[in-house]
Formats: sequence, structure tokens, C-alpha cells
Amino acid sequence: MAVKPRFRKDAVAADEKHPVDETLPPLKMFTTGLQHVAAMYAGVVAPPMIIGPAVGLDAKETAFLMGASLFTAGIATLLQTLGFWKIGAKLPFVNGVSFAGVTPMIAIGKGQGDDALPIIFGAVIVAGVIGFVLAPYFCKLVRFFPPVVTGTVITLIGVSLLPVAFNWSQGGNAKAPDYGSMTNIGMAGLTLVIVLALRKLLRGFLQQIAILLGLVAGTLIAIPVGITNFDAIKSADIVGFPAPFHFGAPQFEIAAIISMCIVMLVCMTESTADMLALGKIVGRPADEKVIEGGLRADTLGSAISPLFNGFMASAFAQNVGLVAMTKVRSRYVVATGGGILILLGLCPVAASVIALVPLPVLGGAGIVLFGTVAASGIQTLATAALEKGENTLIVAASVGVGLIPIAAPGFYHAFPEDLLVVLDSGISTGCVVAIALNLAFNHFGRQESSDDDEGGVGVGSGSGSGEMAKPEIPGQVPATAH
Repeated sequence: MAVKPRFRKDAVAADEKHPVDETLPPLKMFTTGLQHVAAMYAGVVAPPMIIGPAVGLDAKETAFLMGASLFTAGIATLLQTLGFWKIGAKLPFVNGVSFAGVTPMIAIGKGQGDDALPIIFGAVIVAGVIGFVLAPYFCKLVRFFPPVVTGTVITLIGVSLLPVAFNWSQGGNAKAPDYGSMTNIGMAGLTLVIVLALRKLLRGFLQQIAILLGLVAGTLIAIPVGITNFDAIKSADIVGFPAPFHFGAPQFEIAAIISMCIVMLVCMTESTADMLALGKIVGRPADEKVIEGGLRADTLGSAISPLFNGFMASAFAQNVGLVAMTKVRSRYVVATGGGILILLGLCPVAASVIALVPLPVLGGAGIVLFGTVAASGIQTLATAALEKGENTLIVAASVGVGLIPIAAPGFYHAFPEDLLVVLDSGISTGCVVAIALNLAFNHFGRQESSDDDEGGVGVGSGSGSGEMAKPEIPGQVPATAH
């Protein structure tokens, strides 16, 4: 008789859902999903806005390319959040167009005329397929991401994103006459204050959508100020579909394929770091299986995107910051955001409504979002045994190298252009340095003990082998119960 109640209690605990797998009421699901879309929208449409004119597209075709990017970002996000078979991290993980590929794609398209986009799309398809094949092997790098490495990389993700928010705060276009004006920066500052005030004053659900409310308030205030542009709504069609191969059948050139494969490796590295960061934030640490599924979703999304005139898909770190800030961990919320992205891709008018949010307003909110990511990295570093001199050096050198592209953008100007794909990404270079130094200081040439493993790589050291400390969450089922 004494055993029965305990069995029932254990059974109830086993049936409790992790917050990542919870579904929310419809209204809350939609508004929080819309908040994710608002946070990532500029990041999704910016690459096609840059690539389109660079390869000779007019305004109408560039707008088509933007709609296609929204549509394919939605598909990739659904693959990531809902998943099937062994595809998808099944975390609140947003996918969109990777900035890492912008410069190489412009280089590929130069002088190609009408063949520019078909060549780019062909290279992305091949890179996506190769990445999909490599995912089960690449994910094994997770054991090289202990707290001293993950904390460093998460911090670099946040710090690397802050210049994007600063650029938005100034207006987004350095050639515009009002770039960096007091009006733009003032609107960014006002939006930042509104978001912080809403987070302080509101409670419950309204506090969770403080970013969305701040964006709405900032946009409304921006209308009389005169920095809200309604031209996109006036020229947008009600219905549109990114017809497959709109710009022609994909073409496959070796040089372009090699360049995109390098970009794919960079994207996979950054996605691995983002998954580790997100797993830490939501209380479901990302193990090899999760990362493998996430990388498969990334690479499959990248392979599918060019069919609908989209580009390489990768993780959006700004949404990691949104999850950390709102504490809404449901992957179905982000899946709802993915559905909204698909609808926006099919309805240009609806997409243009989201585009009403001025970049300075988005920049003000972005400072909070991206700063939250950096703060999460600092929290992780607090568990990385920094009292050990070696770990302090690992963090110092990795952060220093990772900040080079931010602090000195032209630092690598004399290096071969193909290397710039990696070197211009502070996240990738900082991650590589952190892994290499962690191996050098904490493993090679020394005998490991249980004390030494704190914060180290922990390869071959039992539970310390790359798994981050799992925070205790009320109602969470222990890993051994799955």
C-alpha cells in the first residue's frame, strides 16, 4: 500500500510537460509568435534587400525576393520547432536568412547577369545537401562546448549582434541623409525606455509581450515624427506566391559551390552555439541528438529554400534573446511565428504592415534583446570555474579575437577573400579559439582530475564531457526518466 501513492506521484511527474512542449491559449500563442516575427523581420528581409540590387534586380523583383525569404524562413522555422523523423531541434528556435552568405553571394553574382541568382541558388542547394550529410558528425563537436566555451560564445553572440541594433538605431542605411540623426537615435532611445518601463510596470502575459507592445508604441509615436514609411503598403499586392525557380533553374558551378560550403560550415558552427545557448536558457540542455536534429533542419531548410527563391537558412540569435527575456519557452509559440512568416510570404500586404516598424524603433528594442543574449553568456561563464587561470585566459583570448571584426572591421582586409567568410564572423573565430585553447590548456599534456574538469572540456570524463550544467526547473522530468 505504501508503494502505490509513490507510484502515482511518479507517474504524474512523468506526464508533466516540459515548458518547451507546452501549448498556450490561442491569443497568447499568436501575440507571442508575432513578437518573434517582429524581432526577426528586419534580419530576414535585409539580405535580399542587399543582394537583389547587387545582382541587378529592380525594386519589384527585390520585393519578390524579400517575400520569398519570409516564406522560406517560415518553412525552416517549422522544420526546426515541430520537426519530423530526426529533423529539428524541437526547441523554440527561429531560422531565417543567414547574413554570413551575403558577401560571398554578391561576389558570386558579379558579372553573371541573369545567371547570377540561378548560380547562387545552385550553390546553396549543394551546400545544404552536403551539410545535411555532415550533420551527424558535426554535432559530435558538442563535447567540445563546456561552460567556459559556451559562455564565451554566447557572450560573443550577444556582443556581435549589438552593432546591428546600433545600426538600426541610426536608421539602417549609412548613405541616407538622416543616418545617425538625433531624431532616429531619439526614437531608438525612447523605444528602449518604453520597453524597459513596460517590463517593470506590467505583469503576467502583458509583461511577456513587452517587446511587441514597445514596438507598436514606438511605431505609433514615429508616425507624427515622420520616420514611418507607408510606401510598402501602397505598392504591395494582396496575394503573391514565390513561384519555384522564378529566376530560372539552378546552375551548378564549382567555385560558387565551394564558397557556399564554407559559409554552410560557418552557419553550422553558429547554429550549434545558438542551440547550446537556447538549451541553457529554456532548461533543456542541447545534447548531440538535439544538435544533430537542429543542424539537419538548418541544412534541409537551406537546400529547400532556393526552390522557392530563398537563401541559406540559419539560426537567429536575436530570438534567443527574446526567449530569455520573456521566459516563454514553448516551441509552439515559435512554430506559430513560423506560420505567420509563411503567411507574410504569401501576402505581401500583410508583410508590409510588419515592415512599418521603423528601423530606429527596432534598434531600440534590439539593444535589450541582444544585450540579454550577452547577459546569458556571462551567467554561463559564472559557472565555468574562472578561478582557474587557464579558463580566464581562454575567455580573455577568445573574446579578444571574437571582437576583432566588431572593433576593427578592416582588420583582415589583406587576407584572401575566401577566408573572410570565417574571419569576419567574430562568433566563428571566437568559438574556434575557445575550443582550441580549452583543449590545449585543460587536456593535452596534463592528467585530468575531477577538480580540473570543472569548466573544462571534459572529453572522456564522464558527465562532464561537454554537457552543460542542467538548471533545476519545477516540474522538469530528470533526463534519466526519458
